[in-house]
Amino acid sequence: MRIDPPALQGLDSRRLRAMLRGIEKESLRVTPQGLLADTPHPLVLGAALTHPHITTDYSEAQLELITGVHADPEACLRELQDIHQFTCQALDAQAGELLWPASMPARLPEEDQIPIGHYGRSNVGQAKSVYRLGLGWRYGRRMQTISGIHYNWSMPGVDSAQYFALIRNFRRHAFLLLVLFGASPALARDFVAGRTHGLQDLSESTLYLPHATSLRMGPLGYQSDAQARLAVSYNGLDGYAASLHGALTQPYPAYEAIGLRGADGSWRQLATSLLQIENEFYGTIRPKRGIFPGERPLHALRERGVEYVEVRLMDLDPFEPVGISAQTMRFLDIFLLYCLQADSPPDTPQEIARIARNQQRVAGQGREPGLLLEGAEGPVPLAEWASALLEALEPVARRLDQALVDPAPAAGGHSNSQPHQAALAGAKRALAEPERLPSARVLARMGADHGNDFMDFGLAQARQQRRAIAALPADAVLRTRFQALSAQSLREQAQIEAADTLPFEEYRRQYTAPERLGLGRQAIADGITAA
Repeated sequence: MRIDPPALQGLDSRRLRAMLRGIEKESLRVTPQGLLADTPHPLVLGAALTHPHITTDYSEAQLELITGVHADPEACLRELQDIHQFTCQALDAQAGELLWPASMPARLPEEDQIPIGHYGRSNVGQAKSVYRLGLGWRYGRRMQTISGIHYNWSMPGVDSAQYFALIRNFRRHAFLLLVLFGASPALARDFVAGRTHGLQDLSESTLYLPHATSLRMGPLGYQSDAQARLAVSYNGLDGYAASLHGALTQPYPAYEAIGLRGADGSWRQLATSLLQIENEFYGTIRPKRGIFPGERPLHALRERGVEYVEVRLMDLDPFEPVGISAQTMRFLDIFLLYCLQADSPPDTPQEIARIARNQQRVAGQGREPGLLLEGAEGPVPLAEWASALLEALEPVARRLDQALVDPAPAAGGHSNSQPHQAALAGAKRALAEPERLPSARVLARMGADHGNDFMDFGLAQARQQRRAIAALPADAVLRTRFQALSAQSLREQAQIEAADTLPFEEYRRQYTAPERLGLGRQAIADGITAA
């Protein structure tokens, strides 16, 4: 199989140096015994509603740590380490809790005992909690405890059409990232209790697939049969927005049956449409745009275009103290830049379905020798496709090293003048020697040191990560800064709550109104008005 390298046009050094990335990292809080924590979000970490760097995702026990945007992978990693350091100090004071290091969750309580996130008494805080209640009713709370890394990436001078071209290429070739960085080949048996799963026994407590890369990205992970019917095209902003608009506004019978409220009047979901809000749409990558307070994300996209992309398929790496390494970030930069620069023909319904089948196959069988994927012209060996793609990334890695790396020797007399090419070389070695892949290393470590017990492995890695974070130099200035951020976030939450005047139902109705989603340029050109 041949894949042509991109032309790399218009990539001057100044533009490449302005490339930005940021990280959102999810992790469950667990007890020293590996049970899901039932404690509230630690007060010392501030308000989950308003803190810029420390919040919660689905569950009250699921932390989300958020960096700012950075022009350098090392700077991004350092900030993530700083946030971890402050967070781990808070967890030490809260009964010695740990951050679970794996994407698939620790041992969970009964479904209705998994606590959803709480964000205070304000309308926006209540809406966040009701949205999470809806996710639980629709997909089950267990699924929502799966964690991962989101990688946000942008480059100046890229318009919406170019970002969508990047997204189409990313989706075509995303199987490579699942192979190289998937780290969830096994899970605790209770996660699939009562479900048909097709997994194999690894031990009394653990299930797995022998060649799996990322069960998180397979049928047992973040998947939705209902959303699969959308078959969203990424050929342009207007078509993408129209697909989401329908899913956000048209009632969906199965969710109408759930109802907005239960018989006792308690809230169950924000809306009865296929998607309650935009964030409910699952995907390996999303077009994104910063929003104004109270603005709907789809409206922001329609009004101001795509600002960056959010890569959503990265598993937590349990062998890295903060779940990701600078080398992995560099590989993502190479891959995304390739996807931006390479030719990107329009997608079709047939290709969209083929991409979905390939993702499922690689998630469950990605290390299987001789595995075939579906190419445009027929079956293609995964190894052949992956090798051709890695070769096509070579000029991108060289260009990044030329533009971004200072050739002067670092302290100690050593120069690492080719870090992007080194990241690519590491990927080639892992593909040639599959035992180097994170998913293979997880299974090997579980077998060698933990009796093939997923929980025992996870706890050991959680403690190791905690030791690595604790070994970082103490920084009183850093601690003072984060304490100030926490205090400020609590004040901001109180101000939001004090300013509310609308009853929650009226707030919910206004927020979910179709006219809040915007019309888009094509609709305006056609003279369509909002309902």
